[in-house]
Amino acid sequence: MKHKHLSMDSSVTHTKMQRVINAILNAINYGAYEVGDELPSINKLSVQFGLSRDTIFKAYQELKKRGLVESTPAKGYRVARITSRVLLFLDSYSPFKDELYNSFVTNLPSSYKVELAFHHYNYAVFESVLLDSIGKYNMYVVMNFNNEKISDILYRIDANKLLILDWGQYKDEKYSYVCQDFGEQPYRCLVHAKALLQKYRKICYVYPEGSFHPEITLEYFKRFCSENSLEWEFTEIIDERTVLPQQVYFFFRQKDIVSILKVAHDKGLKTGRDIGLLAYNDSLLYEVLENGITTISTDFRMMGARAAEYIKTKEKIQEIIPTRLIIRNSL
Repeated sequence: MKHKHLSMDSSVTHTKMQRVINAILNAINYGAYEVGDELPSINKLSVQFGLSRDTIFKAYQELKKRGLVESTPAKGYRVARITSRVLLFLDSYSPFKDELYNSFVTNLPSSYKVELAFHHYNYAVFESVLLDSIGKYNMYVVMNFNNEKISDILYRIDANKLLILDWGQYKDEKYSYVCQDFGEQPYRCLVHAKALLQKYRKICYVYPEGSFHPEITLEYFKRFCSENSLEWEFTEIIDERTVLPQQVYFFFRQKDIVSILKVAHDKGLKTGRDIGLLAYNDSLLYEVLENGITTISTDFRMMGARAAEYIKTKEKIQEIIPTRLIIRNSL
């Protein structure tokens, strides 16, 4: 029989109620209490922790609201069926992030409750959401705000409960991550597409204001063009002056293809013949649009599945998900 003991930390950064919540969550998370097990009474915890009954009651009510604890009149509190609450904190919505989310939740048992949030590249939102979430979740899956450095706010989360997702390659071995490579692997994809790209006079790296993509991809793109004597240019504007025959457009946002194609159609330019299109990150739309758009893409279904595996096993992982070239008719 497990030793059913709750211990409360002495942290001054949490309220008394939050410390009670953390004590109960930790006991459940580490197996001292399982689904259906009866939890200590309000009176018992009040005496054990030296806190008022009202504080213990409010802690239990908060856990009930989160779906982690249930109560029966005259029978007290017990562990509910959903025992693991997970925060999945992404940058913004996109079709490939939808694939990641679906893969993540379908690979978790029904006892896990996943709450999805977005920071939309706003650091104030990123910091506020994480600060408010500390102690409320069993596990955290967070898309870091910076591809080069772990955001300081993440150091406040227990490393055993945190998985950094999608952005970044970190030397700090304390943290688990499942990320993509924005440098070497996309470069290799460009090398594989070399013969197709050489059909065109110039490659345009499309990066309008408000785009968010690690700068390292541009560094490797310039390296590829330099090594293969390919003319290239960086453009923030998509209009009749920049969409020209015999140019390839390497773009990162799905909405940018609409602007490119509108101008191309107005000029009578045919994709795959007069202009080339190369997108970053695949989607179902790219399979059918213009008879197929060539992409450089990470397998987000795999990323979601590997993230779910970490949540289930809690075994440390540091993995880079492969990036591949998917050739279609747009080149």
